[in-house]
Amino acid sequence: QVQLVESGGGLVQAGGSLRLSCAASGRTFSSYVMGWFRQAPGKEREFVAAISLSGASTYYADSVKGRFTISRDNAKNTVYLQMNSLKPEDTAVYYCAAKVSGGWPSFSRTDFGSWGQGTQVTVSS
Repeated sequence: QVQLVESGGGLVQAGGSLRLSCAASGRTFSSYVMGWFRQAPGKEREFVAAISLSGASTYYADSVKGRFTISRDNAKNTVYLQMNSLKPEDTAVYYCAAKVSGGWPSFSRTDFGSWGQGTQVTVSS
């Protein structure tokens, strides 16, 4: 499995933007569908976005569709999450993960393994 490290979180005003990065170690990064999840205080971890092996296909939760963009650079072993038009309800710890089971578009939390440590995103109103 791959080891994942997220970065790029921070404090931003509503309407602002942030770009999260997730760096993977190991030579098998391009073999994994990658995803982003988030967890707000007192809430369950929820799916945000996923990207196929080549990056040609993406999938988003309805709550972020049209505002967030997931991408990947297999040469750099990195997956990104560009977040625009941020809202206070986007405040959460954001995690990247590698999909280890299930097909497309199955994006249950249990389909993913190799979780990163998370990066905090706080959106002020």
